[in-house]
Amino acid sequence: MRFAYEWRDDSGNWYRSYGNENWEFSADGLMRHRFACINDLLIADAERKFHWPLGRRPDDHAGLTELDL
Repeated sequence: MRFAYEWRDDSGNWYRSYGNENWEFSADGLMRHRFACINDLLIADAERKFHWPLGRRPDDHAGLTELDL
């Protein structure tokens, strides 16, 4: 899975975390292994691409490819 999300630290600095994850599930459907490569990039407020309230991405919002991520 490819992902990107944005977050703010206690000092108000914005970051974009992005990367890839691979998941392996057991026969009963539980996650057995999770391998993740995550990069954190300091960004300016003006560089933010995600501006919705806490929760899942709205269905009509551009995806990672459309956002050049």
